[in-house]
Amino acid sequence: MKAVKEEMKAVKEEMAEEPFVIRPYLKSELAHLYNPYVPLVYAMRKMREWIRNNKELYDAMYSGGEGKNDHAYSARQVRLIVKYLDEP
Repeated sequence: MKAVKEEMKAVKEEMAEEPFVIRPYLKSELAHLYNPYVPLVYAMRKMREWIRNNKELYDAMYSGGEGKNDHAYSARQVRLIVKYLDEP
């Protein structure tokens, strides 16, 4: 019985998520937060697809100084992604 209680406690601790923080993220890191159960390559592909298919988001993301080929999203871009796609 004690083992079951300890296991349930561990599961609850895992489920307690930390709040999402707006900060610069590697593209792969943010894609994995939005798609945690798929391989990284597919998570990144899905993230690019969501951004491309949302014209307002796409235009807003790349209207600043950041480029499409950067390896990271700036805090400004992350804020826009969360605005249009919600938190991961």
